[in-house]
Amino acid sequence: MRRLLIVLFVAVLAGTLLSLGMAEDPGYIRVSIGTWLIETNFWVGMSLVVLAALALHWLLDLLRGLRLGPGAMGQWWRNSGRRRARRQTTRGLLELAEGNWGRARKLLEQGAGNAETPLINYLSAAEAAHQQGDQEEADRFLRLAWESTSGSDLAVGLTQARLQLNAGRNEQALATLLRLRRKSPNHPHVMRQLANVYRNLEDWQALSELLPELRRQAALDDSSLTVLEQEVWLNVLDQAAERLERQPPEQRNLDHLDRVWDQLPPPRRRDESVVHHYADHLARLGAESRAESLLRKVLRQNWSDLLINLYGRIQGPREDEQLLAAEGWLKERPNNPELLLALGRISLRNRLWGKAREYLETSLGVRHSQETAAELCRLYAHLGRYEDSVRLLRQGVLEHHGLPRLPMPEARRRSGTPAR
Repeated sequence: MRRLLIVLFVAVLAGTLLSLGMAEDPGYIRVSIGTWLIETNFWVGMSLVVLAALALHWLLDLLRGLRLGPGAMGQWWRNSGRRRARRQTTRGLLELAEGNWGRARKLLEQGAGNAETPLINYLSAAEAAHQQGDQEEADRFLRLAWESTSGSDLAVGLTQARLQLNAGRNEQALATLLRLRRKSPNHPHVMRQLANVYRNLEDWQALSELLPELRRQAALDDSSLTVLEQEVWLNVLDQAAERLERQPPEQRNLDHLDRVWDQLPPPRRRDESVVHHYADHLARLGAESRAESLLRKVLRQNWSDLLINLYGRIQGPREDEQLLAAEGWLKERPNNPELLLALGRISLRNRLWGKAREYLETSLGVRHSQETAAELCRLYAHLGRYEDSVRLLRQGVLEHHGLPRLPMPEARRRSGTPAR
C-alpha cells in the first residue's frame, strides 16, 4: 500500500510537470533513420523514451525469471492457484454461512483442488449438498474429504453421522457411529452422537448399557445425564412390564422386571418417578404386596406426594398395618392433602366408613382436588347422602370444564309439568 501511494504521487507529480512544460515550451525533436523520419515535440518524445525504458525493464525481469528454470515458473503458477483457491474457499464459506447452498457448493468444490486444507472445502461442500437435500452428492464430498487428507477418518465420520441424523437416516448413522467407536472407543462426541441415535431408535436397552460410559467419559454434564438416565430407565421398565402384560397371568415371571430394577444406579432407585413406575408395574402384574412393601420403605426415607398417592391405591397384605403406617406419617404431616386422600382410601379398605369420610373431607378442605372430590362423591352416594354426592359431582364437572355461571331452568315445575 505504501509503495502504491508513492508511485501514484510520483505519477501525479510527473504529469503535472509535463503539462506545465508543454504549456511553457513544447520543444521539438526530429529523428531521421534511413528513409524513416520521426518528428514530435520534446515532451512527447521524452514520454515515449520513459515508456520504452519501463517496457525494457519488465522484459528483462521476465527473461531473468525464464533463466531461473521451469521450477520457479511452476512455483509461481502454484502460488497463483493457491491464492485463487483461498479466495474461492473464503467466498464459499461466506455463501454457506448466508445459506446460499448452491453457490457455496460450487465455490468450495472449485477451490478444493488447490486449497491448502481441502478437507475443509469438501466437508463444507457436503454440508451445502445436504442442505439442498442431495444426499448422494453429500456422500461423494465426504468420500473426497476422506481421500484428500490422511487421518481424517474421525472428522469425516462424525460429519457423516451428523448429516445422516439430520436427514432421519438413523440406521445408517448407527452403522457409521459403531464403526467410529471401534476405532475411538472413548471419544466423548462419538458417544454423544451414539446416544442420540439410540434415543431416536428407542433402543432403550442399548442406551442403558451406554450410560456408564457416558458418565465415565464425562460426555454429558451432570444435569443432562440425570435427565437422560431417568428417561432411559423409565422406558426400560415400561418395555419389560409390557412384555409381561402380554403373557397370561399364570405364566408371568417377574424375574426380568426385577433384574432391570437391580441394574438401576442407586440414585435412580431413589428417584420418585422411577420408583412409582416400578411399584405401579408390580401392582398391575399382581404383586401388590411387594409394591406396598417397596413404597413403605421408600416413603420412610424420602417423602413423596407422588408415591403416597400410589400407596393409597395399592392393597397391601394387611390393610390394618397399612393404615397404621400411614397414620404414623400423619403425625409429621397433619395437613398433607395427598396423605389424607391415601388415608381415606386405606380406611375404605378397612371398612371404616366414618373415618374414611373424615379423611377425605379434610383433604378436600385443605386443597380442592378433582380426584379427592370424585372419591368423596362416590362415598357419599354409597352412604345415602345423595344431595352431597350430586353437589360434589356438579361442582367437579363445572370447575373441571371452566363453565361460566349462567341462569338455568328449574329441574321440575311446582305443577309437575316439565320445564321447557
